[in-house]
Amino acid sequence: MFLRPAHFRHPQFRAGIRDMLPVTPGFAAWGLMTGVAMVNSGMSVLEAVLMTVVVYAGSAQLAAIPLIMAGAPMWVILAAAFCVNLRFVVFSAHLRAYMMHLPRWERLLTGFLTTDLSYVLFVQRFPEPSEDPAQRLAQQAYLAGNCGLGWANWVLSGLAGVALANFIPSSWGLGFAGVLALLGISCSLITSRLRVLAAVAAGAVAVAAFAMPLKLNILLAIAAAVAMCLLLENRGLSRPATARAGESGDGE
Repeated sequence: MFLRPAHFRHPQFRAGIRDMLPVTPGFAAWGLMTGVAMVNSGMSVLEAVLMTVVVYAGSAQLAAIPLIMAGAPMWVILAAAFCVNLRFVVFSAHLRAYMMHLPRWERLLTGFLTTDLSYVLFVQRFPEPSEDPAQRLAQQAYLAGNCGLGWANWVLSGLAGVALANFIPSSWGLGFAGVLALLGISCSLITSRLRVLAAVAAGAVAVAAFAMPLKLNILLAIAAAVAMCLLLENRGLSRPATARAGESGDGE
């Protein structure tokens, strides 16, 4: 997917880069502080560099770092990372219809390079999968630009954090900029009452269960949002407000 010249020449490749650019400063700050946190927690420079390049999951890295340094059993570290990243099961289930025509290695590479933000931007631009080869090429080109810039931004900022760990105090809290960037783009997708209710349910559960170990509050928040959608999706709440208003006008 990301190695074909046709993708790089496609206009959607540049569109993917343009859509990602406004939020790269926030996620660069997050990556920078993740690199600092790895070194300051006692990891060697080599370990921090390898984790930055190979793991590519900021929330999982931040959850695993203190467990690794505390000498926690491997299953505890893996369970924590699993719980934190369980939201990607929902993402992959949604993206399945977009990706199943691709070879396995391309699907695996796409899964590795897809983040919360790239997923949100992609489904915002392409709300429905397509059987048309031209549209599929456009979607793949968009992901190539979007995910490619996101990966390069994260890795470079993480490596910068590793290199500058002795000069940047963790107390700066720059990682919160990444959270704000993701929150802003996520809020732009809340275009129906169902999505509002799902977001409120997920947020309320995440806060209420914040004290749970291994970031299990995230798992519960996802479950609450999914349950809310399953219960209410057949009640007309999933349509945009503008569409419902239009239908009301036609009926009059």
